[in-house]
Amino acid sequence: MNILVISCSLHPQSRSYILARQLIQDLHALGASSTLYDLRDLDLPFCDAVSADKTEAAVAIIKAIAEADAILLAVPIYNYDVNAAAKNLLELGMRAWNNKIVGFICAAGGRASYMSVMGLANSLMLDFRCLIVPRFVYATKDDFGDDRLPTMHITSDTIKA
Repeated sequence: MNILVISCSLHPQSRSYILARQLIQDLHALGASSTLYDLRDLDLPFCDAVSADKTEAAVAIIKAIAEADAILLAVPIYNYDVNAAAKNLLELGMRAWNNKIVGFICAAGGRASYMSVMGLANSLMLDFRCLIVPRFVYATKDDFGDDRLPTMHITSDTIKA
């Protein structure tokens, strides 16, 4: 199974990237074929439905989405919703998302935003017929040590499990 993990945060000290990196390590330990894309490393334009999908970075990630059997989105939660970069990725990829298995790994400031992925999940289910993993990781700043420092790491045993 080809599993694609995409870290959608653009923050230089991203909590969702730390979660994605840990997931990749865990998947590799299980012998799974998995790849990590970090949106901070890609120059993705905003989707304008005309030219955005023609850039080299957009073509590469759209191809990776199309070839993946399952996709895990590591998303930050801002203002009770996933960030704009995650939504933009969905719009750039369009048909590449068709019939994919999609899971969510969320990094939020507090516990009150636990339903925040539902807008994006609904779009994936209804527009692209994706199968959404019904349970997802939801971590807050309390689940990290050295929060927002270069040495940031996961401290929660619940998140690591």
